[in-house]
Amino acid sequence: MTRVMLQDIKTAVSLPDELFRRAEQLARRLRIPRGQLYARAIDEYVQAHSEESVTAALDEVYAENAGDLDEALTASQAGAVGDEDW
Repeated sequence: MTRVMLQDIKTAVSLPDELFRRAEQLARRLRIPRGQLYARAIDEYVQAHSEESVTAALDEVYAENAGDLDEALTASQAGAVGDEDW
């Protein structure tokens, strides 16, 4: 059995005073350390901007609006792209 141990890395970040105060208040309200709050926030941000989530969001938008597209234009665009692997 392989065991992976992850090590926390400390970093310094400059924040505007108001954002720092709001983060402090939230950390106290959630009863979590400031570092944990920042780690959670960064994790959520990174996940929201990952390629998979962006692609999923675009797929959702186009799935909902696909019926609104002109059929001739859709066929023309599909032909222009061909069978390339994106």
